[in-house]
Amino acid sequence: MLAGGHLLIEDVPGVGKTTLAHALAISLGLKFSRVQFTADLMPSDLVGVSVYERSKEAFVFHQGPVFTQVLLADEINRAGPKTQSALLEAMEEHQVTVENDTRPLPHPFFVIATQNPTDQLGTYPLPESQLDRFLMCITLGYPDRLSERSLLAGEDRRHAAERAGAIMTPAELLEAQAVVMKVHVSEALLDYLQALIAATRSGQWFVEGLSPRAGIAILRAARARALLAQRDYVAPDDVQAILPQTAAHRLVPVASAGRGRVEQVRAMVEAVGLP
Repeated sequence: MLAGGHLLIEDVPGVGKTTLAHALAISLGLKFSRVQFTADLMPSDLVGVSVYERSKEAFVFHQGPVFTQVLLADEINRAGPKTQSALLEAMEEHQVTVENDTRPLPHPFFVIATQNPTDQLGTYPLPESQLDRFLMCITLGYPDRLSERSLLAGEDRRHAAERAGAIMTPAELLEAQAVVMKVHVSEALLDYLQALIAATRSGQWFVEGLSPRAGIAILRAARARALLAQRDYVAPDDVQAILPQTAAHRLVPVASAGRGRVEQVRAMVEAVGLP
């Protein structure tokens, strides 16, 4: 969120993806909307539709749930490709076009999409163009024994988040996002990032390499990590730490690799020398 990107969470149902998105919106004082993606969800259900109102003798646009600050696209890969693509303009341009009329979205605008494993019934794999719009893809996984015991014995976590309230305002978040872009990046660090991007395009590790948009996203995420570490410069450690989460979902390992996406990214990082 500090890096101004969107998040894809890929995991099995019931591990707290929705609760995480809701708690994040509450803690930052942001307007929150949730859309359950299903096979019959239409683009107009997401962006809105114009309805003729007899009293006004005109068509009036009714905003869809995408007009929010934090949008939870729950189980996004259960909707068809046409509905999935309706999010592309919103995620990239922070606007939607309905009936040849372009309408801006609120700022900040942050999409948290959840995705079920693609081997489950009724899922549609996200196209590469949409995966490239997500700054990061993470997996929550199952909680450890102590954390799960706390969940079993404690109160409802959503009620706890609502009671805690906001600790930041939307204006403060926008200010923090502006500060991220001022974090210093040295020429040597840019050389290192370009070496990593070139390695993804060499054909040795992946079928196709990272796009320029992906490189910009990686740098923004590295800047945000540096800021969270209370530094005003990006270090190679920042790039290495966020690369699996920012690059793996955009890449397909070569057939001979025998590794998953994340493992292949880590192996590539180990092979590329530091500046």
